Amino acid sequence: MLADLIEATITFVMSNYSLGFFVLGLIVSLVAIARSGASIDRPLVIEKLLAWYVFFSIGIDNFYNFVMHVFFGKLSAGFIGWADSPFQFEVGTASLGFAAVGLLAAFRSYDLRLAAVLGPSIFTLGAAVGHLYQMVTAHNFAPGNAGIIFWTDIFIPLCGFVLLRLSRRAAIPTAALITA
Repeated sequence: MLADLIEATITFVMSNYSLGFFVLGLIVSLVAIARSGASIDRPLVIEKLLAWYVFFSIGIDNFYNFVMHVFFGKLSAGFIGWADSPFQFEVGTASLGFAAVGLLAAFRSYDLRLAAVLGPSIFTLGAAVGHLYQMVTAHNFAPGNAGIIFWTDIFIPLCGFVLLRLSRRAAIPTAALITA
């Protein structure tokens, strides 16, 4: 009974890794905020949320995607409802590039974080359009096409853009916002 629950939990997390890494980023952000030793204010909260979002939802998430598409391509394709293809390697190496930039950018400048969020966000939003097209035209409702992955392909990039916007606003003095 307990073994079945553990197996089901591991399967859920591994199958919905984007959501898992997003939630993990939120948890680590909250711990970082609590441990900051500084007074908790809006810029600190936004900084921690954005840094750990980039680290987990861009860096680690895309590294996991790289591993799954390159080393477990047949499994990944089946999860999406597709046949295995040499294209898996190309998707995997693109994900590796996104992961490298995300891990590099997580604790760096706004501009580097913007670049780290923009590329994978365009990719996943485009993937969401592709998933929707597959649902409508091919009736592909496989978990990796129509499940949580579809929704995280939309929700997670939007969260990244919101965090970037909040970060940009927090860095600009209020007087500059009024005159701009």
